[in-house]
Amino acid sequence: MLNYETRLDRVFHALADPARRSMVDRLCKGPASVSDLAKPLSMSLPAVVQHLHVLEQSGLVRTKKVGRVRTCTVETKMLRTVEQWVTERRTFWERRLDRLGEFLKETAEPADKT
Repeated sequence: MLNYETRLDRVFHALADPARRSMVDRLCKGPASVSDLAKPLSMSLPAVVQHLHVLEQSGLVRTKKVGRVRTCTVETKMLRTVEQWVTERRTFWERRLDRLGEFLKETAEPADKT
């Protein structure tokens, strides 16, 4: 089983590409075929399939083939994992900045009123 950091590395790598982010955005609205995902993109179908492969390896997307149609769905569990990672860092920095603000407020010298 992949460790937590490796999974996050793969997810952030997958989301680093605008075409893959576009595919994830589209899949957040509901399942789509590979052809549907390829329509708005200016690339070949094999290139779209390669991007989907990266998304699958990251755990962000799952595909299922029925007959000749491959349908893709987004894996919300992995999106929640990324959201949790970002939230933890944002909370950490918000607390630090709040403490800094309090410190600066306490140590600020009163303005000269003359």
